[in-house]
Amino acid sequence: MAINYNLSKVYALSDNDPEFVMQIITLFVTEVPQDMTQIDLGIKTKDHKLAYSYAHKIKPTLDLLGMTVAFEEILQVEAWTKREGKRKEIVETFKSIESQVEKAVKEIKKDYDL
Repeated sequence: MAINYNLSKVYALSDNDPEFVMQIITLFVTEVPQDMTQIDLGIKTKDHKLAYSYAHKIKPTLDLLGMTVAFEEILQVEAWTKREGKRKEIVETFKSIESQVEKAVKEIKKDYDL
C-alpha cells in the first residue's frame, strides 16, 4: 500500500493505462534520485542555475506522484534559487525532499518489483 506516494493523478492522466503508469514510476525511480544529486550539488556550490533547472525538472513529477509536501518544498528550492539565497536556509528543506524521495523510491521498487 502506497504511503509515500499516490498514483491517482497518474491513473487519471493515463486513462488507467498500466503501461503508462509503469513508464512514469520507472522514470521516477531512475531519474529523480540522479536529479536530486544535481540539486544537492547546486546548493552546495551555490550554483543557483543548476539547482533551479533540476528542481524545475522534478517538480511536475512530485506533483504527479501525489507527493504534496515534497512538491511544496521543491517550490521553496526554486524560490531560493531565484533570489540566490543563503545556503543554510535551504539545506533542511532539501534534506526533507531527499528523504521523501528516498522513501517513495524504496516503496515503489517494493510495490512494483523494480
